Amino acid sequence: MAETKTKPTDVSVDAFLEAVAHPGRRADGHGLRSMMERVTGEPAVMWGPSIVGFGFSHYRYASGHEGDMCRVGYSPRSANLVLYTGGFPEYDALLSKLGKHKRSKACLYINRLADVDLSVLEEIIRRTYEATPDVSDGPVC
Repeated sequence: MAETKTKPTDVSVDAFLEAVAHPGRRADGHGLRSMMERVTGEPAVMWGPSIVGFGFSHYRYASGHEGDMCRVGYSPRSANLVLYTGGFPEYDALLSKLGKHKRSKACLYINRLADVDLSVLEEIIRRTYEATPDVSDGPVC
């Protein structure tokens, strides 16, 4: 089985965010980092080459596939901000109040932080963090 590329690294989060080419996406990346650090109480850590993550969790699917991932995270991609927030059905009411966004099973896509209600986004981040199992003995970078 192939080894996952999405694992904590010792790459500087500051350096990664400063290298984001689009100035608006870079600013939003810094804003999300501050928000997520405040909401989770966790420091930002790079997961793989492009995910800024907070906390550590181990998952195992019914298929037997398992791995490690941050409890919450995001990536300031060229097309939009991708937030890894889980696919919890109880978010439907919150998402209806969030503002302009798209979603997939486990991701939330936002063009700009200015397009959404930041208090609703904080609540989604808080609920995701609390609902994702904590593994306190995860790897230390």
